[in-house]
Amino acid sequence: MTGTTEPFGARLRRAMDERGPLCVGIDPHASLLAEWGLNDDVAGLERFSRTVVEAVAGHVAVLKPQSAFFERFGSRGVAVLETSVREAREAGALVVMDAKRGDIGSTMAAYAESFLHREAPLFSDALTVSPYLGYGSLKPAVELARRNGAGLFVLALTSNPEGGEVQHAVRADGRSVGATMLAHLAAENAGEEPLGSFGAVVGATLGDLSSYDLAVNGPLLAPGIGAQGATPADLPRVFGDAVGNVVPNVSRGVLRHGPDVTALRAAADRFAEEIRAAVASV
Repeated sequence: MTGTTEPFGARLRRAMDERGPLCVGIDPHASLLAEWGLNDDVAGLERFSRTVVEAVAGHVAVLKPQSAFFERFGSRGVAVLETSVREAREAGALVVMDAKRGDIGSTMAAYAESFLHREAPLFSDALTVSPYLGYGSLKPAVELARRNGAGLFVLALTSNPEGGEVQHAVRADGRSVGATMLAHLAAENAGEEPLGSFGAVVGATLGDLSSYDLAVNGPLLAPGIGAQGATPADLPRVFGDAVGNVVPNVSRGVLRHGPDVTALRAAADRFAEEIRAAVASV
C-alpha cells in the first residue's frame, strides 16, 4: 500500500455498516435488455448501465459489474464499463469487477494492472479472481491490490454445481481444495482490522457449510440470492458465525424491476433491509 490509501477491507466494512451488506450485480445480458425494452446493442447497454448506477449507486455498499456482458460489444462496450465504474464510485458505491481473471506470471500481472492499478481506466475497488492455476499464481494481483488499497475475491466455494468437481476435491493432506483456498485467505488477512481485503466467493445456495472454516477475517461474496433460490433468511444457516462478513449479491432480483429508477431503488432497499435483519438475528 502506498501513501495514505485506505485498505479495501476497511472501506468495505464501513460501507456495509452504513449502507447495509448488499452487492447489486450489473448484468446486462440480452434477455434483461429485452425485458427493459432495450435493443441488444451498445446504446441499450449504456442505457441499462446508467440506469442501474443512477438508481442504486448512492444507496448500496457494492456494485458488481460483470465484465463479460460489456466485453461482448468490443471497445465500445468496454468504454461503457469504464464510465459505469467511474460513476458508481463517484456516487459512493464500492465496485467489485466480476472478471474472474486467472493466469500466471506476467499475464496475471497484466490482468491485475488492468483492474487494480489506480491509474487504469477500469480501476475497481476489488476484482474477482480464479486460483485454479494454484493460489500462488495470484501473487501479482495480491501485491498490486495491497499497494493500491484494493481487494480480491477468490473463487473458493462457488454456487454452480460444476464447481464441486474441483473445489470439493480432496488433496493428499486430506483437506479439500476449497478449504485450502480459505486457509490461504485467512493467512493473507491475518492481523488486519477491522476486516481484511482478501475475500472468498462462497455461494449462498450451498446449504450447511459448518465443515468449512469461513473465518478468514475477510469478506465473503455470496452469489445466489434471488433468482438462484437462496433468500436473505438462509444466510445465518449457511454462513454461521461468519455471516457478519457476508456480502450477498443480488442481480436479477433487483434488475428485473427496471427500467424504473424508483422501483430498482426500492427493490435494492428491500433486500438490504432483509439482509440486515437476517444478520442481526445471529
